[in-house]
Amino acid sequence: MPALFRRLLTTLAALLLSSGLALAQSKVTLAVGGGACLCYLPTMLAKQLGEFEKAGVDVEVVDFKGGSESLKAVIGGSADVVSGYFDHCVNLAAKGQHLQAFVVYDRFPGLALVVSPKHAAEIKSVKDLVNKKVGVSAPGSSTDFFLKYLLSKNGVDPNSVGVIGVGLGATAVAAMEQGQIDAAVMLDPAVTVLAGRNQGLTILSDTRTQKDTLAVFGGEYPGGALYTKAEWIAGHEKEVQAMTNAIVATLKWIQSHTPEEIADKMPPEYVGKDKAGYIAALKNTLPMYSETGRMDPKGAAAVLAVFSQSSPEVAKANIDLSKTYTNKYVDAANKKMGMK
Repeated sequence: MPALFRRLLTTLAALLLSSGLALAQSKVTLAVGGGACLCYLPTMLAKQLGEFEKAGVDVEVVDFKGGSESLKAVIGGSADVVSGYFDHCVNLAAKGQHLQAFVVYDRFPGLALVVSPKHAAEIKSVKDLVNKKVGVSAPGSSTDFFLKYLLSKNGVDPNSVGVIGVGLGATAVAAMEQGQIDAAVMLDPAVTVLAGRNQGLTILSDTRTQKDTLAVFGGEYPGGALYTKAEWIAGHEKEVQAMTNAIVATLKWIQSHTPEEIADKMPPEYVGKDKAGYIAALKNTLPMYSETGRMDPKGAAAVLAVFSQSSPEVAKANIDLSKTYTNKYVDAANKKMGMK
């Protein structure tokens, strides 16, 4: 009897789906490491445009101070998916944790190592950061990874630098202007806001454009992506495809609209009181966004190469990069929308 009952339920569910009566959307909790940051704009804009709902998935966005905290939410089970930087997938693969990115929205990381205006006289290069305090969004986040990579690349022991979590937005700008920290790894709109208020701002390293990214990493370096545990993807393919469809549709929307039109769609608290400054930062950031959502295998290899330089654990791990991302859902989304 129980087996027969289960078969009847399965048949009934299939009939409801095929008849269009089962319209309740799947619920997904999406953790973001600082939603106001322009590096995450495609995710937040997809929510504002209603693209997730159009694709058939009910997404609840939970905003955290940094990428490491949003990652902890997924690892701990309080969130389903992360909107954050792909490099976490590579880093955790070395620790035996299988995370996979399924749509990439940033072609470049957009990270900049900026000197506090109050400490510009004493800091002229990365080497000058020895025994200094440097801000990151949160310890263990991609901003922290970037800092450690630059320090190692310039012959500076990462342990000789004090790392302080200052967030990504107004808190980071305030900490820099008040001289609470000597430098910080920042992203837009914070970088553009700080530069607008402080003429001649010293930027030691900048990855907001393709040219600068190539100079720093030797190749394109994917930044923001939607990623989660590989087993969650395998068990929730419908939701994963819907979220991918929403992000790809949003990327297409970004390409066909002006910075002013994009800014008008964003929450007022993200744009802030200086809308002109936000739009200026957005203009600087637009080249960073992907047009297709696909992961470039060379970009994934660049991430691995960077981590291998600064982390002996990653270098020794013999990571299979093909397991850290998939283009399956992006390709299906692009095909559906008639994009290559």
